[in-house]
Order: sequence, then structure tokens, then C-alpha cells
Amino acid sequence: MYLTHLECPRCGREHDAHRLTNLCDCGSPLLARYDLAAVAAAVTPERFGLRPADLWRYRELLPVADERHVTTLGEGWTPLWRAPAYGHEIGVADLIVKDEGLTPTGSFKARGAAVGVSRARELGVRRFAMPTNGNAGAAWATYAARAGMAATIVMPLDAPTVCRRECVAAGADLLLVDGLISDAGRRVAELVADADGAVFDAGTLREPYRLEGKKTMGYEIVEQLGWQVPDVIIYPTGGGVGLIGIHKALHELRELGWVSDRLPRLVAVQSTGCAPIVRAFAAGEERARPWADAHTVAFGITVPAPLGDELILTALRESGGTAVAVDDAEILTDLREFAAREGLLLCPEGAACLTAARHLRAGGWIRPDERVVVLNTGSGLKYPETVDVSAVPVD
Repeated sequence: MYLTHLECPRCGREHDAHRLTNLCDCGSPLLARYDLAAVAAAVTPERFGLRPADLWRYRELLPVADERHVTTLGEGWTPLWRAPAYGHEIGVADLIVKDEGLTPTGSFKARGAAVGVSRARELGVRRFAMPTNGNAGAAWATYAARAGMAATIVMPLDAPTVCRRECVAAGADLLLVDGLISDAGRRVAELVADADGAVFDAGTLREPYRLEGKKTMGYEIVEQLGWQVPDVIIYPTGGGVGLIGIHKALHELRELGWVSDRLPRLVAVQSTGCAPIVRAFAAGEERARPWADAHTVAFGITVPAPLGDELILTALRESGGTAVAVDDAEILTDLREFAAREGLLLCPEGAACLTAARHLRAGGWIRPDERVVVLNTGSGLKYPETVDVSAVPVD
């Protein structure tokens, strides 16, 4: 294993990667660091194409030392779909969708769960608890069952019903709260404190290894494009782990010498009903203030106070990117328009990225000759209520 240590991006303190760890003492999430010079000496990009089509093909850049602890259902290596019809309509000729809806649990959360659960298992965790807007809880419950671990999942009452069913089917203890993911987080904190060390807090960015699974989206995009980077990557941003992970992956690839110095501009997409990152980015602030009365049809990005706000804002600014808030009505319209033209039913969070792409192209921020990758973070089949069916029955 090439993992060397955990590093705090806020205060710079190094932590032992071989001990079970949550946040730094300063309150910041921790980032896994690797001996990249040793990785570059051990493997070349051409080798990955000879390996299985899952995220574990990048094992030198992942934190699990003993393959016996690897917990997998074949996650990763999701396709890049070109979208010429919709792209032509909005003026982006080279529009590409990375479809995370084809992962084992129907969303990109399977990546974080696979690596997070595998590493937790390796470090001796037997039970964990986590708050979720739905898909993360379903994924972690599923992978916990696969690993023989116990899970307590806490989610808002308004979360997608199918996610509740996935948790229960996987044998997790499911708790529902009348509120938002922040309220679920407070309940998890109480559970962990009362358990006196018997329950590990696996909440978003409260452990460092979910991020390592999510970053493989960045590796895949580059490898699937022939080890070339796109011009723009657009990502729906709630907790922001996927965007932070892609940013981390791109910097690791550059340090390895596998891509050029020019990296994609990253775009964080939020809803106008919950846009703390957009507000902080526009104001030039380093931290995001909590968003009051958060609500959006794109439930997965309903995160009023993301723990990783500093890391999200850093990724946007370092990449020359931006942050965009889009309206729920436009999200649903673009979801239906895209399905009708391209034959792919996106989740509302993915559709929000299309809306953002349309606005950014109309405003000239995206140029007509640029290659744009949009992340569809989950299957639209998990959100059947986003398409209104008003057909008249016939005899």
C-alpha cells in the first residue's frame, strides 16, 4: 500500500493513517496522502486497461492494504455517454454525461461506500452510524451487509422512499427524523457519544476514505478520454465529496505526470432553494454560512451547512471554476427534455448540471468548442415522481 499519512488541509497537521480517525483537532476533514513517486515507479497508465473494469483497478491510489478486506459489488467504470442532440440544442457540441446511475446501488455513493467500508473493516470497525439524504445511507447499508458489519442509518422523513427500503433490506437500523440532513447529523452525534467508542461516525467527510472512493470518478473520466482532461466538469454539490474527490484525483494525476498541467474548470451546481456554496463563492468568502429553510426537488443536494465548504471553495477557485444555482422548475424541465432527446432518465441532481451547462453556455462562460463533462450522480429510476404521468386511459 502506498498510503503514507492523513493530512489536515486547514492546519497542516499530519495524522497516522493506520489509526481509526475522524476529524482533525482543528475540526477540518482529513485527506489521505500517498507516496506518488513510488506509485509512478510501480505502475503506468497503460497497465490499468489490463485490469478489471471497476474502481479497484486504481488500487495503488486507494487506501486498503490487504485485499481480503476489499468489499466490492463491481462498482466503478461507469460509462461516458455523448449527448449530441441536447448538446446541439444548448450550444455545447461536445457534451458528455458520466452516468453513475449504473453503479450497484444506483448512485455514485456506492464508490464512497465500497472504499469507506473496506478501510473501516480493515481498521477494525464493527458498527458505524451516519446521516444521509438517502442514497449514501442505502449504499453504506448495502456494503456493510456485504462486509458483515452493522449500520445505523439516520435520514430525513422526506428522503426518497426507495432509499429507506434499501437500508431495511440490507439489515441496517433505520431512524427517520423530521427535518434535514443537519438534524440527522445531530442525532448521529448523540448515538456515537452514547456508544462510548462502540459506534464509528461515518458521516460525510467525518472519515477520510469515502472521499478516496469518490475520487475515482476523476481517474475514470481522464482514462476514458484517452488520458486527456476535458475543459469543464460540472458537478451537483451538496456535501461536495464528489467534487472535492475529483479535484484531488486531478492533482494526483498531474503530480504523477499522467496528465498535463492544464486541468478542467470545476463547476459546483446547487439549487436556488439551498445554495450556501454559491452564495459564499459569489461573496469571495472562505466559509459558507448555513442556508435557512433549505428545500429542493434535487434532494441529494439539500445540505444547508456542508462540512467540506472550505475544500469545495478551494477546488472551485484553484481550477478557475464557478458555482451556479438553478431553479427547481428548470431542473425538472431539463430532466424531461434530456430524456426525450437522448433516451437517458437522469436523477434531478444530474439534471441540475444540464441546467447549469445551459446557463453557462448562454452567458459565454462555456465556449462552443469546449468539451464539457456532466455528472449524473444517480439513476432517475430512484426518483419516479420527477416525471408527471397524466395519460388518459383508453378502452
